[in-house]
This record gives sequence, C-alpha cells and structure tokens, in this order.
Amino acid sequence: MKKSIKLLALSLAALFSANSFAQTQMADIYKNVEFKMPTVAETSFPETSVSIKDFGAIAGTNVKNTEAFKKAITSINQKGGGKVIVPRGIWLTGPIVLQSNVNLHLEDGAMILFSKDFNDYPLVDVSFEGLNTTRTQSPISAKRATNIAITGNGVIDGSGDAWRYVKRGKMTDGQWKELLSKGGVLSDDKKIWFPTESSKKGFTSTGNFNVPEKMTSRADLEKVKDFLRPVMVSIVECDKVLLDGPTFQNSPAWNLHPLMSSNLILRNLNVRNPWYSQNGDGLDLESCKNVLIYNNTFDVGDDAICIKSGKDKDGRDRGVPTENVIIKNNTVYHAHGGIVIGSEMSGGVRNLHASDCTFIGTDIGLRFKTTRGRGGVVENIWISNVDMINIPAQVIGFNMFYEGNSPIIEEDQSADDEKRVEKQIPVTDETPIFRNVFFKNITATNSYEAIALSGLSEMNLKNIVIEDSKFDTKKALTIVDADGITLKNVKLKYSEGVGATIYNSKNIDISGLTLESANKPSIKVSGSKTTAVKLPKSVAKEQITLAKEVAKSAVK
Repeated sequence: MKKSIKLLALSLAALFSANSFAQTQMADIYKNVEFKMPTVAETSFPETSVSIKDFGAIAGTNVKNTEAFKKAITSINQKGGGKVIVPRGIWLTGPIVLQSNVNLHLEDGAMILFSKDFNDYPLVDVSFEGLNTTRTQSPISAKRATNIAITGNGVIDGSGDAWRYVKRGKMTDGQWKELLSKGGVLSDDKKIWFPTESSKKGFTSTGNFNVPEKMTSRADLEKVKDFLRPVMVSIVECDKVLLDGPTFQNSPAWNLHPLMSSNLILRNLNVRNPWYSQNGDGLDLESCKNVLIYNNTFDVGDDAICIKSGKDKDGRDRGVPTENVIIKNNTVYHAHGGIVIGSEMSGGVRNLHASDCTFIGTDIGLRFKTTRGRGGVVENIWISNVDMINIPAQVIGFNMFYEGNSPIIEEDQSADDEKRVEKQIPVTDETPIFRNVFFKNITATNSYEAIALSGLSEMNLKNIVIEDSKFDTKKALTIVDADGITLKNVKLKYSEGVGATIYNSKNIDISGLTLESANKPSIKVSGSKTTAVKLPKSVAKEQITLAKEVAKSAVK
C-alpha cells in the first residue's frame, strides 16, 4: 500500500513538474517583448474522441478516405468538440475541411497523404499572394471556424510534386533526368517541366501567376485548373487556432497560410519543401493578429517565416494589418529568407518581436521587401538574438524595389527588373513606408553581405537601429535613401569592397561601428541629399571618400 502511495506521489510530482515546465515555456514567450502583447487565447477541447477508422477509413494508398475524414470531423463537431484521431498508417484522402471545436490529431507514425487527382480539388474563390483570385481548393482548409487544432507527431504531405512546375536550373542533372522519366511536358525552350498540358497552358496564357487576369470565365479557368495550385493549409477568418507537432511537407504552393485570423499558436512544427519547389514558402502569416510562432524548424523552397497583409489595392481595401506577433526559437535551413516582411504588406505590419532564432544557409537572413504601388506601413519591429552562418546574400536586407526576383538571381530573372528610379515621385497611398525597426545581438559568419539598407528616394527608410552585433562577411555596409540609421557597438569584418557606402541619406550615425579588413577600412559618402553623417573616429580621413556634392560639414 505504501509503495502504491509512493508511486502515486511520484507520478503526481512528475505531472506537476511537466505542467510547470509547459507553463514556464508559455510564460517565457511573453518575456522581453517590447510592446503590449495581449495574451493569446488558447484552444480547449472536450475529452470526446473518434478515430477515422470508426467511419470506414482504410490505410494505404489505394483507397481515398475523404468521406471518412468528413464524417469523423462532422461527428465531433456535432458532439460539441473533441479529437479526430488519425492512427498510425498512411491515409490517402482528398481535401479536408476543419470545423469548429475539432482537433485533428495525428498519432505517432500517422501520415495524411493528399490525392494527386486534380479532380478532387474544385475551383474556389480565395486570396493568394495578397490578391483576390480563383484557385483550386486547399488540401486542408478552415473558414470562419473557432477553436480548431492540428496536433500530434505525424506527417501531412500535400503531394506538391504532382502540382508544381519545375525550373531546370533548380535541379541537378540527376534530379532533372528522374523528373523527365515521370512524364509531363516541357516548355518550348526545354527549361521548365510541367506536370500536365493544362499546367503548361496556364503558365503561358494566364498572364499572371497570382491572378489569371486573362481568364474571365469559369470555363476558361477549368482549362488551366492544374496550374492554379493551392496553398496546402488555408485558415481564413478563424479564431483560436493551434498547430502543434506535425510535419507539414510537400505543399502545392505555400505550405501554411493563416489569413485574417486571430489567436494563433504555431509551435513544434517541422515545415519542409524541396529546394526546387516553386512558391514553396513555409509559413505566410497574412492580416492576422495575436500570434505565437515558436520552437519550429523550416527547410523550404521559398521564404520561411513570411509576414504579409495583402497586395496593392486589394490589400489596401482590406486594410487589415498583421500585428502583435511573437516569433521565438525557430531554426531555418534553406529558404529565400529566414524571417521576411513583405512584399505583400499593403495593409501594414506592426508590433512584431522575433528572437532566439538560428539561420543556417538561408539565402537572406532578415529580409524586408516591397515596391512602389504597395502602400502600407511597416513599423515597430524588434529583432534580437539571431545567429546566422553561410548566408549567400544579405544578413540584413531591405529591398524597396522588389519585383519577384529570388535573392540569388535565377537564369530566367534579371536584376534590371528592379527599377531604381532616382527622380522624385509623389508620395501617395501607394507609397510603402518602413520605419522603427530595431536589431540587437545579430551575428553572422562565413556570409556574403552584412547589411544592405535601401529605401525610396521619395520615402526613405526611417529610424533603423542595429546594436551589439557582429558580422564576418565578404561585403560590408550599404545605406541608400535612408533617414535616421544608427549603429551602436557593431563590429563588421569584411574582405571585399568598401567598408561602408552611404548615398542620399541623412541623420546617419555609424560612429559606433568598428570596421576590420585586410586592407585599410574605407567609407564612401555621396549623393546631394546626404546630410548629418557621423562616422567612426577609428577611420582616418584619408580612408573617407566624399563626393563633390557632399559638403564636408555634413560629415563628422
């Protein structure tokens, strides 16, 4: 009896300890956040549960279990909520639609595999890449649902390879040869593989990947349906959403896309896509508020953690910013950007904290992008304690001329697409604004370029602060069309080019910058609009190049 009591006491102690640890983790999420962050409302479910097997689901890859998933979800919803259990095994299915108060739970060893039959995915009206458009139904979707979750340690596979076109330049010779052996069709120049003729027709005739603007009728859209790839997980206008545990992989387009939703928690996820996956983003958080993103791993074909709020007029008309977001303890391997804001940010982004992240071989580390025509205000962004290695482009990069190019220009892209117009352009509601962005304790080694801050001539980047940071890169620092850039206790070791280039900028204080180079560190200041620049005292006058139009009194 005493032994039983002792075991019970130990069990209760262990349970209490585990719960305390979980509570401490949640409490830590809100620590050191620089703005007033509302506590995110969490999901809660009754103990009721059903298995998809109870509704006739059959494991394997021969039987579609679409109806079994639908019946199980409807049953739990009608009972007031609970778990829909996906047992160990591979479960082939068509689209799954989540309903309120349902937790789709994947047990260890469970895999949901989505059908490659395009007929299972009807055309629906959606928002994609910030624009109102028509695309095929997502493999997993929820709309205007409350209290929903996807949990467990299983795998969700969107069969994206069946949907995506592939550029030859993104594959090795062996991969390309294997792809061609699967069938499909090639573009006229033999550089792009399409899974079907319908997909190729969509690529050549729609005129725009986001919106098939040349297609006006449903009948026309049906002819290119294979090209209109869906995001894998679409969560629209939902409240209290939890994604906790699964691996999400192989998505047709973006992987996870919460849109106009609130009170979201995304944690302990493994988000994967092949490097060659076109539009293979990891997470695109769009026009959402009160969000926690932590303890996740990303290895994807496009941007990893991307913050958006609609594109151009559609985004401005919606007018819903992404706000109150905490991003902590995430690891990013391959991606175009580790943490990204834009380029679709026309509804604005504000109050975002990101910290304690590691980027390994990510094309750009901290990526900010937009272009004229977007409008929107990005402000009050705090990023700290981010460590990076092997970054092939910028560690911190602001690009206000983004036109869709990858960070590493691909063979079908050109840097000339990004028109850097010098002349003064009127400021309107289409002018994007980036201001009040703060970086602290950022480190990078074995990388290409440390810091590239490039604003617009008519709307400078404003109030960007980088402090207590170290960079070991080939290229150093560029500041163009900026107002109020401050570097405090920043050490920059570089091997190529000029240490710091400042052009058409004002109120620049880099007196807290230490430059280290095999050659004597140098600084170049130019542009008729350049005023009020404070340079490091450690750089000798002979290492400073001033253009004729810059008055010496403007530089200290």
